[in-house]
Amino acid sequence: MSAFASVTARRIAAAALTAGALVSVVTLPASAADHARPERPKVKISDVQYDSPGRDDRSNRSLNREWVEITNTTRRTVNLDGWTLEDEDGHTYTFDHYRLEGRATVRIHTGIGRDTDSDLYQDRRHYVWDNRSDTATLRNDRGRFIDDKSWGHHRHGGHGHGHGHR
Repeated sequence: MSAFASVTARRIAAAALTAGALVSVVTLPASAADHARPERPKVKISDVQYDSPGRDDRSNRSLNREWVEITNTTRRTVNLDGWTLEDEDGHTYTFDHYRLEGRATVRIHTGIGRDTDSDLYQDRRHYVWDNRSDTATLRNDRGRFIDDKSWGHHRHGGHGHGHGHR
């Protein structure tokens, strides 16, 4: 091997080692970032009024005092078309052509009403959320879990129990 070839081979080897070291340094922060605290949900269930104030007389006014609030914590509008909000007994509300503005909250009422940007209505004649225990679950249009909120003695998916609105 000539002296020139030997120097060239050493330079190539040194360059390869340097490149390998740089790749390791570059990937280290990315993998370390993967183990950082979990990302806050961009859309979340921010509040639930599962026990409508006053008598549970099944009036539309009483039904609409039962609600779930969904908040978009980002600055960007999120298209909720096809997303669902469901209780443990399988009562499901599906968002239809609704976009939640950035940093905004929408309240989903149980009863009948006229949808607005800040209030949506399930148009039901019966209560959805159990006063004693239930879980509100929000899923995206692909059925992927987004967020949930539980209260009372959680039944862990047991269905068929009566609602506490009697």
